[in-house]
Parts: sequence; structure tokens; C-alpha cells
Amino acid sequence: MTAKVEVAFATLRNTLPIITTMSVTLHTSHGDIKVEIYCESVPKTAENFLALCGSGYYDKSPFHRLIPKFMAQTGAPATPNPPENPKGGRSIWGGAFADEIRPALRHGARGMLSMANKGPGTNGSQFFITFDKTPHLDGLNTVFGRVIGDEGMATLAKMEAIEVDRKNRPKEPVRIENVTIHANPIAG
Repeated sequence: MTAKVEVAFATLRNTLPIITTMSVTLHTSHGDIKVEIYCESVPKTAENFLALCGSGYYDKSPFHRLIPKFMAQTGAPATPNPPENPKGGRSIWGGAFADEIRPALRHGARGMLSMANKGPGTNGSQFFITFDKTPHLDGLNTVFGRVIGDEGMATLAKMEAIEVDRKNRPKEPVRIENVTIHANPIAG
């Protein structure tokens, strides 16, 4: 774990027990996406995501898959440099971590945040935002937040309209420029 991640992790550890939800703004190349994070429902996933946000890990991270009517995937490091920043990303603990599947948290709407994985217990840093309902992922991927506000939904619409190649890679750069963490989900 890098020093920046450790500092962000320590700061968040001191605030997470008090705050049950937090919000984050993903400042993307195509507009802002403000998301609410379910800290109380999925604490380990929230801790990982928020610490990576706070450390700058997601800065310049590309949206490397855009699948219309399905999802936009991101979260791999912008400049992979194994072993510290492997191509597929990593968690704040250095390896994969367990799923936190909750029956009440479902992929039932546009704008849900969920961990990308390669099977059970393989969560790292990659996540996706749904473009539509994706109930086939319920029980397979950890839902840990949702897009809040019209601006984020408009940004998702712009991203969904981007032309992609046969492998669903965007034909123009789409990335997270940087991230702002808010203590209050309705903060500006």
C-alpha cells in the first residue's frame, strides 16, 4: 500500500463509523457524476473505494469498456506499473477481497455502482456504472452506490452514446480526471 493510500485509509477509517453514506463526484472527461456510497451496507467495499478515491488512485483512470444498455467500466490504474499498480488494478489491501452481496442492493436501475470482478472474491479497484437494469448481475457483483442528480445521469447518457469498437472500447478517450469526496451525500 502506498503512503497516500495509507493516509487516505486512516482518515476514512476515523470517519466511516459516524457516517452511514457518503458521496463522491467523479469528474470525468465528459462531465461530472456524483454518486452516493453505501458505507454501512457494504463497509469493506466502501472503505476500499473511498480510500482509492482519496489517494488519487482513480485520477486519469480510463473507462475502458462502454457497453450500451449495459454498463461503463473503469477503475484500472491510468499507468499500470506492476507489481504496485498491476494492469487490472488492486485493492487497498494489495490483493482481492471478498464480495459483500446484499439482497436489498440490486442492479435494478440506471446509475448503480458495482464492483467488477472475475468471479467470487476477486474484487480489486475496478467498478462499473450501469446504463440500465442488469438483474442478471444480482448475487454476482457487489452493489456499493448509485448516481445521484440529473447532471450525473446526463453524463452517463453522453458516455453511452460514444462510439465503441468490436470489443466495446470507446473510440475516443473517456476517463476519470479526478475525484472529490463529500461527507454529505447532498453536499455541492
